[in-house]
Amino acid sequence: MTTTNLRDHALSFRALHVAGRPLVLPNAWDAASARLIEAAGAAAVATTSAGVAWDLGAADGDRLGGDRALGAVARIAAAVAVPVTADIESGYAADPAGVARTVRGVLAAGAVGVNIEDALYEGDAEYEGPASLRTVAGQAERIAAARAAADAAGVPLFVNARIDTYLRGVGKPADRAGVTLERAAAFLAAGADGIFVPGAVDSGTVSTLVEGIDAPLNVMAGPGAPTVAEFAGLGVARISVGSGIAQAAHAVVREAARELLAEGTYASPAGGLDYGELNTLFAG
Repeated sequence: MTTTNLRDHALSFRALHVAGRPLVLPNAWDAASARLIEAAGAAAVATTSAGVAWDLGAADGDRLGGDRALGAVARIAAAVAVPVTADIESGYAADPAGVARTVRGVLAAGAVGVNIEDALYEGDAEYEGPASLRTVAGQAERIAAARAAADAAGVPLFVNARIDTYLRGVGKPADRAGVTLERAAAFLAAGADGIFVPGAVDSGTVSTLVEGIDAPLNVMAGPGAPTVAEFAGLGVARISVGSGIAQAAHAVVREAARELLAEGTYASPAGGLDYGELNTLFAG
């Protein structure tokens, strides 16, 4: 894809983030899931880092190398005509310069957005347990590096700064919104375009975040969460489902395999997509 086409895709993707009229992103993990999501009517395709890692035989949580992850992004972007945004975990890099290299790889793969998370994992020097996050200053440097790399390439990449305060249960519940808003402000000042707060789904919390963040808010939905219409009413601009669809697909695989091996029957795959329909979709 040329720089001009990337720029056009990036501008189109950016325009889809409207508070109260959210961009809905069913997350893909390979070319097939991406094509099916596009065919279902999605305006854009987002990757799930967990789904991509599992598809490539690795665990989620910064355990998949950047080259393999970007290879998956390239295959997904090549499979669809709509804009693609890539979940790049914490940037597949130990420092801001490495994050910049990853962003250049994202653009080369044909994606026009990224999620960059602030969580730390075992193996990171600053890791102190499951609730560990990068320092505000350190994460801001990584976001600034991503922004600078995209700007240097002439592509208005949508940088979605993921804040894991709620997902990881950081600090006291009463303080969590304030901590999230402080981090959001710093990350926006560093060059982020949107803020992603997975784990925040109740209406009071989401309203507080929408009101306190001067940028599009992305939430992660799933069973039991408010509907798209309800999130729209709260002013959310983007809704994704993370690894939820991949988990559901893999559940079908496990159940079908168990049934076949244990019972010798074949009921679990009932309701699957028609062979001809799938073959026609991927022949185009």
